[in-house]
Amino acid sequence: MGCAGCATGTDGAPKGCQNNGSCATGGCNKLNTFDWIKVMDIHDPNPYDICEVSFKNGASKGFYKLPDSVHAVTGDWVVVDDKSGYDIGKIGLSGDLVRLQMKKKKVRESDVQFDIIRIAHEKDLEKVDEARSKEHEAMVKARAIARTLGLEMKIGDVEYRCDLRKATFYYTAEGRVDFRELVRSYAQEFKVKIEMRQIGARQESARIGGLGPCGRELCCSTWLTDFKSVSTSAARYQNLSINQSKLSGQCGRLKCCLNYELDTYMEALKDFPKNADKLYTASAKAFLIKMDIFKRQMYYSLDDGKGRRVILALDVDRVKEVLEMNKKGEKPTELKGITYNQTEDEDVIDFTDDVTGVIELPKEQKKPKRNKRRGRGRSNKSSNAKGKSNTQEKDNNNQKSRNKRPNRRKGPRNSNSKNTNSRNNQQKNKGKGNRPDKSN
Repeated sequence: MGCAGCATGTDGAPKGCQNNGSCATGGCNKLNTFDWIKVMDIHDPNPYDICEVSFKNGASKGFYKLPDSVHAVTGDWVVVDDKSGYDIGKIGLSGDLVRLQMKKKKVRESDVQFDIIRIAHEKDLEKVDEARSKEHEAMVKARAIARTLGLEMKIGDVEYRCDLRKATFYYTAEGRVDFRELVRSYAQEFKVKIEMRQIGARQESARIGGLGPCGRELCCSTWLTDFKSVSTSAARYQNLSINQSKLSGQCGRLKCCLNYELDTYMEALKDFPKNADKLYTASAKAFLIKMDIFKRQMYYSLDDGKGRRVILALDVDRVKEVLEMNKKGEKPTELKGITYNQTEDEDVIDFTDDVTGVIELPKEQKKPKRNKRRGRGRSNKSSNAKGKSNTQEKDNNNQKSRNKRPNRRKGPRNSNSKNTNSRNNQQKNKGKGNRPDKSN
């Protein structure tokens, strides 16, 4: 698998690739091209004077004229002329293959204006590393500045020119963005010439790179250049579930690979009958559930008369016959399809048998652990019950001892009894004094 965007050293070999450029996809660049004429070492008697040069590991490419004084071939690092400076890139194609590439991209020879100056040396490659090292930090600062200005845009990538005099900012936005104040802020912060380029979500994912759900590199990052519109009808024709998370790619749009097999499905669907959602029989009505396009089968749900639904798989030819009968007002007694809801005697695999030959030890039987909390509660309850019984026994013993004590007090405790006795004696004495004396 090729690298998504690994940096290159002074010798031109990629730093992050363990194979040092000999990846399975042909190299470490995006949108790789293979110059098979150079590999076969075929002499070209009429060489073509235009070369295709790639910058930043294939993130951007351009066509440049190759003068006779510069003897550069495919794979060489060269210094090319730009509008107001110079840049350093790598030749991806040369010779007659460039003519085919220009025809594919609809570029005319008169549109090629800049030349290749010379072959790059070690100091030039050091400038390439310096320019690539500044790009990530510049992208982080650029996003922060755009957020402070309140602009609804996203900076996806930054590309420095190797002479460090110009920086191109690639951004995505839903609508038009007024970035006049933003360009002024960028110029003050980075001290370079600023160029803003708006790209789509698919172009952004192509520049960043990554892996798709199939496990391979993204098609837009390796070979796909023509982004055609993709609609949900492509998924419906292929009988795919309309799930946004499964149908969308890393760019957030529908996957481009939905269009790859669409023509094959459309051609296979021509043999299927139309308006076949319902089939009528003498006893019930069958409803279409799904279709298996390449097996030429249509699945219907039918009531078996016992309150259960039966699924039948019918061939396309049988469905056509039933539709013709229904048009004539006739209803077949049965559809004669493959039933999937009937229980059939199948070989049951017993997985308890030893099929591996490995000796398994019996499981160790462990005693069930007692719950400590329950035991504590029970012990507390029993101790409380014992304590209560002891206190009751003590109270009963005390009551018995009180009943056995003799009553030493004979007279009444109340002091009023003394007063009553003294009063009675006084009355007796008064009565004696009033009586006459018998002696007189």
